[in-house]
Amino acid sequence: EPAPGKTYKAAIIKLTDHPSLDEIAQAIEQQLDKLAADNGITIQHTTTSGQGDETTLKQLADQAIADQVDVIIPVATAAAKISALAAEDTKTPVVFAAVSYPDEESVALTGIDYVTGTSDALNTRFIIDMMLAHNPDLKKVGLLYSKSEGSSTKPIQEAKDYLTSLNIAFEEKTGTNTNEISSAVDALAAAKVDAVFTPTDNTVMSAELAIFEKLQDANIPHYGGADSFALNGAFCGYGVDYVQLGQETAQMVAGLLVDGADPASTPVRIMTGETAVIITETCAAIGMDLDQVKSDFSGLGITVVETTTQQEFS
Repeated sequence: EPAPGKTYKAAIIKLTDHPSLDEIAQAIEQQLDKLAADNGITIQHTTTSGQGDETTLKQLADQAIADQVDVIIPVATAAAKISALAAEDTKTPVVFAAVSYPDEESVALTGIDYVTGTSDALNTRFIIDMMLAHNPDLKKVGLLYSKSEGSSTKPIQEAKDYLTSLNIAFEEKTGTNTNEISSAVDALAAAKVDAVFTPTDNTVMSAELAIFEKLQDANIPHYGGADSFALNGAFCGYGVDYVQLGQETAQMVAGLLVDGADPASTPVRIMTGETAVIITETCAAIGMDLDQVKSDFSGLGITVVETTTQQEFS
């Protein structure tokens, strides 16, 4: 049992600033405060952002170790890899949030005994089933992602394999920043794709506000692997509820700090999502009937949430 009044230090390190990661970090902060109050302890937490830069992430992780924090909470894959490396000597517990494929060889976070966390692995095939449910004449799908994002490699390959098995063509376009993603969207529109798929890709997510109107103008529905794509203008976001994921991550942290759980014997928790967030304006802008879309998706057992475009989240 923790001694009442005890103080713990936690460092939350986000890969970058963007809606999904901000939403996760806020949920972690709020849940840590609640858990601390419930247990009569103090959890001091700081939240920083690596601004998408590996050097900055390393500085933040090294600083957390120097500050002798009790736990590092990295948000997203690159932040998790760098934090795990920084904690190698001290074995400071690392509880990551939103690492899509922690057991992939390129990520390799699941074999480290001081590391655990939450995964937002995506059900890629299901998103393509959604496209087909709405448009049984689907002929060509655009795959839009960043090659620099490790978490996009596996779902993109899954999408290619599944589309190939269904005899549906695909067109792949990538970019590493907003300008390149914007050009990639122009190329997909020129290729006349029927729909565009993006996994939980932070680069495309950050670019969504810059590209959603282009996709609307081309009447192309954009399906993203998280609700935040939709909140920034994409037609549909399907995937994990990031507030729940943040809360679950904080619960794991409390398990380590308060209950003395061992990260090595605390399995990674894979979150599941069965909610599709549909943007009403985008739906109208690309000439889709919202009631029809809801009916098409409900056949797959998906709950549909309607919302309007938000520039940021509270």
